[in-house]
Amino acid sequence: MAKVAPSILAADFSRLGEDIRDVCGRGIDYLHIDIMDGMFVPNISFGPDVMKSLNGIASVPYDVHLMINAPDRYIEKFITDNTEFITVHYEACDDLAYTLKHIRSAGAKAGVSIKPGTAPEVLDDHLKDIDLILVMSVEPGFGGQKFMDSCLDKIAYYKMKREELGLGYVIEVDGGVGSANAHLVRDAGVDIIVAGSAVFKAADRTAEVEGIRG
Repeated sequence: MAKVAPSILAADFSRLGEDIRDVCGRGIDYLHIDIMDGMFVPNISFGPDVMKSLNGIASVPYDVHLMINAPDRYIEKFITDNTEFITVHYEACDDLAYTLKHIRSAGAKAGVSIKPGTAPEVLDDHLKDIDLILVMSVEPGFGGQKFMDSCLDKIAYYKMKREELGLGYVIEVDGGVGSANAHLVRDAGVDIIVAGSAVFKAADRTAEVEGIRG
């Protein structure tokens, strides 16, 4: 069984608190917080104040995904009592080793994400310092994209490296995953599945969460 992390980017922002309270009651494990700066990715989402407005409403931890350039500038701003993971992009970091230490020293677990076109081996020298690896199964920056099955080999690679090296990081996937195809990433070895539209737009959110979890 996988854990489920709905992305609040797909929520109804006119009633964000109600939407978050509702999905937190559907058996989810995390809230996935997608932060986009309009530079690393073309879109702009929201900042830390929107996330912090959910403190006291959200009953599950935050899984923060920083799709931003020079993420070290903002790590502390996303630290709350609810924050478990802060994930940065390999492609956005000048010194990944430094950024991983920065996240941990700020009080969160350190995650790294790679784009669909990035080879999984780029993280080999950092695996012992990573708590979460986020494999993108769409190009970052837009919701509602079609799932790219090239992610499956990457998930399997990181599962193999984890077993080979005796490490404890978790593997997450983000993009185009719902109950209809979640078995593909679960079979490849994923631990956490991010789902935005699949959960928030579902006619039966509880059934969708259970279908994604497997």
